[in-house]
Amino acid sequence: MLLAAALGAACGLEREFRGYPAGVRTMALVCMGAALFADISTEFGGNDRVAAQIVSGIGFLGAGLIFREGGGIRGVTTAATIWVVAAVGMAVAAELYIVAIAVTAVVVGLLELRVITKEVPAQDFENNGDSSASGG
Repeated sequence: MLLAAALGAACGLEREFRGYPAGVRTMALVCMGAALFADISTEFGGNDRVAAQIVSGIGFLGAGLIFREGGGIRGVTTAATIWVVAAVGMAVAAELYIVAIAVTAVVVGLLELRVITKEVPAQDFENNGDSSASGG
């Protein structure tokens, strides 16, 4: 459980540092909670059912973080981070420690790409001059 909490916190650190609503505590709790549910499910023999419910439950939680702001949508990356952090917790419960640590490193790396990607000009996907976008 401590490993799950630490890995979740590592993913949440970037979100916290950037000022997003779901930070260290949220990610640590989600990761640890998913690990605990997955661990408990082994006692009752319902691993696949519990795993499916964790995925859908976390999807519901993540959906609550996505909202429209002006002409754009915010919170998608944070929602996706919560979803993958739950998977990391499940990997810890399945004793896939190397996988959980490697995925956490990739997640943190991807989140840190924000420094680079925020400099890329935004695309206007509605009016990009594509004839198929106009129904033709």
